[in-house]
Amino acid sequence: MDELNGRMMACQILITGLIARVANEQRDPLRFLTDFRDEIKAVVGGVNITGMENTERVRQVAQQTVDELFSLMKPPSSE
Repeated sequence: MDELNGRMMACQILITGLIARVANEQRDPLRFLTDFRDEIKAVVGGVNITGMENTERVRQVAQQTVDELFSLMKPPSSE
């Protein structure tokens, strides 16, 4: 289980870096990140989860993970 958690953490770090890289190349990085976050949250909210008793709990954890992922990103510097 620890190996799985480590791999998931590595994937989150990689995805965060990729999103930040793309955002930095946009005219308005903050707007890009906000729009992207909203799209990801909509996908998590609409994905079909089957085979589990408490699908709402899975969805809630996924939403929290998205929030954590985007909270790791700092707003662009004002320099």
